[in-house]
Amino acid sequence: MSQFDTLRFELENGIARISLNRPDAAHSLNLQMAQELAQAAILCDSNSDVRAVVLTANGKMFCAGGDVQSFHQAGDEAPQLIKEITANLHAANSRFARMRAPLIVAVNGTAAGAGFSLAMSGDIVLASEKAKFTMAYTGIAVSPDGGSTTWLPRLVGLRRAQELIYTNRVLSAAEALDWGLLTKVVADEDLATETDKIAAQLAAGPTEAYARARALLLSSYENGLECQLEQESRGISHCVGSADGQEGLAAFVERRKPSFKGE
Repeated sequence: MSQFDTLRFELENGIARISLNRPDAAHSLNLQMAQELAQAAILCDSNSDVRAVVLTANGKMFCAGGDVQSFHQAGDEAPQLIKEITANLHAANSRFARMRAPLIVAVNGTAAGAGFSLAMSGDIVLASEKAKFTMAYTGIAVSPDGGSTTWLPRLVGLRRAQELIYTNRVLSAAEALDWGLLTKVVADEDLATETDKIAAQLAAGPTEAYARARALLLSSYENGLECQLEQESRGISHCVGSADGQEGLAAFVERRKPSFKGE
């Protein structure tokens, strides 16, 4: 059901699969891909049938970052082009962060620049053993985008974030896991299977509870304690009153496996 040129988009069994698809350009982010990512994120955010989202790429590369070739060709118009690209990329980032469904990122190869930023945005981040990670931005004299200056310090701490941004150190998958950037590293040949397994598990889960948990985690760094406690109270109260909440309580009391509908 893909309607895009630079992405593949499929929705089946509650799982939306977005695959970056510019293999001849190492899946680098140009204006069209940024626009299509924003559109795909809106589809995921707007469709109640979507209960888990997978973001990955086709082939052996995840994302080389921004399409530097197009930036260079834009000449004096490059600043305007970058504003258009980031406006769309950041709209996608925001939708992915605030949608109901959890986001699983499967990093199948090198993730550089904006590719690294996209990888960090997942709730669950899986990587193949051959995956590599580098910020890369300052290597071409630009500053980071894609939400990386929010996610990176949260995940690895300020000092390590500074090192990655200023030196463009390349992390192996094992190092990225050790630093807290990943959920799990799997063998290259097992990445798709492991991703499908987790996506199916989340798609069968209590989507509204996931949505409330995602929102709470997103606000946890900006809210004071009492504000966060109030949001937690409202969130759990809402969930208990939902159809899935009632099913979860009944299944627990009746000692059976719950059947969640995402409602």
